[in-house]
Amino acid sequence: MNTEIISTKQYCNSLTQYSRRKTRVVDIGGVPMGGDYPIRVQSMTTVDTMDTIGSVEQVIRMVDAGCEYVRITAPSIKEAQNLEEIKKELRRRGYNVPLIADIHFTPNAAELAARIVEKVRVNPGNYADKKKFEQIEYTNESYNAELDRIREKFTPLVKICKEYGTAMRIGTNHGSLSDRIMSRYGDTPLGMVESALEFLRICNDLDYHDIVLSMKASNTQVMVQAYRLLVNKLEEEGLQPYPLHLGVTEAGEGEDGRIKSAVGIGVLLEDGLGDTVRVSLTEEPELEAPVAKTMVDRYNKRAGHASIEPVECNPVDPFSYSRRHTYEVANIGGHNVPRVIADISRLGTDDYKDLKSIGHFYLPEPDKWRMNDLGADYVYSGSSPVQFMLPNGLKEILDYKTWEQTSDKINKVPMLTTGEYLARGARHENINFVRLRLSELSEKLIVALEEDSTVVIMLETYNEHGMAEQRRAFFKLINAQLDVPVIIKRSYPDLTDDQLQIYAATDIGGLLIDGLGDGVMLGTENVDQAGSKMQKLKLIENYNNTSFGILQAARTRMTKTEYISCPSCGRTLFDLQETTAMIRKRTDHLKGVKIGIMGCIVNGPGEMADADYGYVGSGKGKITLYKGQEVVKRGVPSEKAVDELIGIIREGGDWIEKEEA
Repeated sequence: MNTEIISTKQYCNSLTQYSRRKTRVVDIGGVPMGGDYPIRVQSMTTVDTMDTIGSVEQVIRMVDAGCEYVRITAPSIKEAQNLEEIKKELRRRGYNVPLIADIHFTPNAAELAARIVEKVRVNPGNYADKKKFEQIEYTNESYNAELDRIREKFTPLVKICKEYGTAMRIGTNHGSLSDRIMSRYGDTPLGMVESALEFLRICNDLDYHDIVLSMKASNTQVMVQAYRLLVNKLEEEGLQPYPLHLGVTEAGEGEDGRIKSAVGIGVLLEDGLGDTVRVSLTEEPELEAPVAKTMVDRYNKRAGHASIEPVECNPVDPFSYSRRHTYEVANIGGHNVPRVIADISRLGTDDYKDLKSIGHFYLPEPDKWRMNDLGADYVYSGSSPVQFMLPNGLKEILDYKTWEQTSDKINKVPMLTTGEYLARGARHENINFVRLRLSELSEKLIVALEEDSTVVIMLETYNEHGMAEQRRAFFKLINAQLDVPVIIKRSYPDLTDDQLQIYAATDIGGLLIDGLGDGVMLGTENVDQAGSKMQKLKLIENYNNTSFGILQAARTRMTKTEYISCPSCGRTLFDLQETTAMIRKRTDHLKGVKIGIMGCIVNGPGEMADADYGYVGSGKGKITLYKGQEVVKRGVPSEKAVDELIGIIREGGDWIEKEEA
């Protein structure tokens, strides 16, 4: 066993057995976090902090929805002072929920708030620095001088927190790294980690340890890598195992926001990381807690799952993205984007007279098929072949025994069990799917696969800890130097739409984040056969859309416009939900374009670091528009801002006209 490799890649207790990371306990207003305490759920208000009653009533709605902590922005001294009035009114009404002050740019507001609330959140990227997007050349001496400056500015807050028993979150955000960090480490997970460690080392020197850490990003790959690297660095430096606050920034709204949040947060929870969760949706904050609760409740009984063979050495670098190398079979694997396979095998042949539910539309007038951006790449019909001619290029997958009976052995391809495959019967000359689980990946099968370049594995699992089992199968293939493409298949019992999106995004997205997987199939074994045709087709459509959403959230296949929209807070200068809906209505046909919609400058050019274009509140009724991180227009009246944004997209060459339905 190569212990050096293991130690350098270590970030969780086990890659195969669910085991929650044991952290230091931090008491936050009588609701402890970390250790053996439950994973806590929290959110943030969106009402102006100066609106005492409005804030109180929103906090109450959030607590009633399941929030165990509530964060409130304090952008200046006056808001920090008003936290006391909000707290008094909440206590008067019988609500003792711990309050957290959210601080950016204003140490004096943080120092006041720390005397009032149970916890303060500081962003090391802007607590002691103002971002100017400058590249600065530092010597070791000049860099250390900067650290001394930060220590001088940060120490008073640490001392106040220590005196008042106030907890602190050191919350790094990918998009708001300081120019100092960017100049030395670049826009990287390591830069995010070092940004937090600079502040954490000061706390340790002052013997202050009531600390929670976070590494948030809108890019799920960067976010996951940063959290893993943080845990690794804490261990490496001999620092205490502080609790982790998990969240994806600017996840967006609706289905996309839920899927993106689950891809980023879920993979960390799977590996036992995380002590509190905040889901950031561009929706009312009381809608966030139930989504977070759906995520964390999966792990209440996870420890008793079926055993999985331990991993001696992780063959994948968990701190950077690299897609697993595979050979190409038809249009799967190699340099192809991950494919989506729609499972219609549980529908009766009378149930699918068309393929609208999986993104393919037949147009009688020109006698042609048309496909939208969410058109499935393959269709699996099992033992019930489709009774009409499929669109050109859409191949149908049949169970092997059914395929043997079909007359069209070119456009229809077989799905074999491992037994059928090893029996070496008739095969498709170009592509053959073999469905298997980890336990079936025997040496005999591996030898057979080594000699066959037509196989695509359909990887299944029925383990409660399924992501880990499927990951273990990928590791076995990598260690065997077997470059066969793999489709990740998952099936679930009857779930709500939210549960399906969250569970599937966690389980499949967690593998994609590590570069594992050449496609996705959500199985329909649990489709209610007694359900109506409409119910079945709606479920298939949901499965198909969820599959594409997971690929997009994991940054492995972009099929639609991505909206990096913040969840709003008391700093927001316009109605984010209404504005996001308006921008989406006019731009949702711009495939692959990323648009940042930010309520204020705090979540402006930095937080939307990945966006191609940005719409940022800069004053009451005023919007600043960006191309990348460059300001294009300032002070645009809000009533004209969407038109101006579209004009900038046109000038940038990314605009196409929307086709009429």
